[in-house]
Amino acid sequence: MVLSGRKIFGGSAQGETLVSREPVSFYGGVNPDTGVVEEQGHPLQGRSVAGRVLVFPGGKGSTVGSYTLYRMKKNGTAPAALVNRECETIVAVGAIIAEIPCLDQIAIERIPDGVRVCVEADLERIEILGGNGPQEDPSCRHGKE
Repeated sequence: MVLSGRKIFGGSAQGETLVSREPVSFYGGVNPDTGVVEEQGHPLQGRSVAGRVLVFPGGKGSTVGSYTLYRMKKNGTAPAALVNRECETIVAVGAIIAEIPCLDQIAIERIPDGVRVCVEADLERIEILGGNGPQEDPSCRHGKE
């Protein structure tokens, strides 16, 4: 299944989804040193976003969240890609300065947790490859811009 959206920042990534139906706060909600969601009561609390395709409605919280995404990228704890229903400025700026592929205007309720996907932000699409785990699919343009 392929879902179309709008490019916020280009590039491509492949990985396993981590899906939240609740907004994510990167400043104070995600530990930038580990990539683990620490926000009390959040559905993703205790799970790591590092290297995953993070699917969530949008961001919330402080504008420092943009810098937190940048810091996570430098620490190697950032998501591989960001997929939103509606990307607001905190997540958009974070994706741009951290150079993380990012799409919005995606029907995120159609994306299951824990499946392999290929995000091709320049083509404004995400393809659900199926299965579990981070196996590579040669059809994804990941790293082949």
